[in-house]
Amino acid sequence: MGSREFVRAVPRLDGMVVSAVGYRTAGQRPALHRGLPSPYLTVIFSLDGPIATGGTPDQATGPRAARTDIVVGGLHQSPAYVVQPEHEAGIQLAVHPLAARPLLGLPAAELAGQLVVGGTDVFGDHAAEVRERLCELDRWEDRFTLLSAYLRRCAVPDRAASVRPEVAEAWAWLARHRGAGTLGGLSRHVALSERRLTTLFRAETGLSPKQAARLMRFQHAKAAMVRAVAAGGPPDLARVAADTGYYDHSHLVRDFRQYTEASPTRWLAEECRNIQAGAHDAGEEWDT
Repeated sequence: MGSREFVRAVPRLDGMVVSAVGYRTAGQRPALHRGLPSPYLTVIFSLDGPIATGGTPDQATGPRAARTDIVVGGLHQSPAYVVQPEHEAGIQLAVHPLAARPLLGLPAAELAGQLVVGGTDVFGDHAAEVRERLCELDRWEDRFTLLSAYLRRCAVPDRAASVRPEVAEAWAWLARHRGAGTLGGLSRHVALSERRLTTLFRAETGLSPKQAARLMRFQHAKAAMVRAVAAGGPPDLARVAADTGYYDHSHLVRDFRQYTEASPTRWLAEECRNIQAGAHDAGEEWDT
């Protein structure tokens, strides 16, 4: 029923943008999608109508929904609900949280208190002009090129110097350990007390190191599940849990319920068509 198209680009923005996905669907049954927490900021340029989101299904579908043509979302620990109309199109970026200062001009922590922020409130009014130009283009390659050039102009590399080196190294250490390292090991690595590290880390990202580690571990577990489904078989949740640093299957399910408000089986059933269409290609998340 209907059509789904997902196109990936290789970001070339010095690691600031982790992934870029173009999407277009038509003839779909209107639905409500779970935008899952991840270790990355979300930026979406809609190429269709405004994107309606909310912290609950009722909020997303009601008069209190946030509606914006350009979405900027901070790190969050529960799903954002997104209305999927009959047809939609856009480009979604996953932005490294420590790139918030050079790219957006503010620390990621300033985005943590709100589900989404209007893109022009962050980028400025010129972002709306860029979105209009994106809508006028026909080829994904041209759209990605235009958006990359715009983001490169937005970036101010000197702002990255405002990120404490201990925080940058802490994030890198957690990423290398795929969220499975301990806070004690991390604090010894960056030569800060656990309390001081947590204070600095939260001030920059909006999360504690433990919360960031859990998101990273969840992301890797979800990616493993997606790869299994894309390969044509159900995932072995016990094996996924063991391979990604969870104590056991139950521990994985508890985290999954927190981050998705659904069981792994239910979420995979909801996302099966998106996975098969390439929306979660290589385990990278598409959150619109």
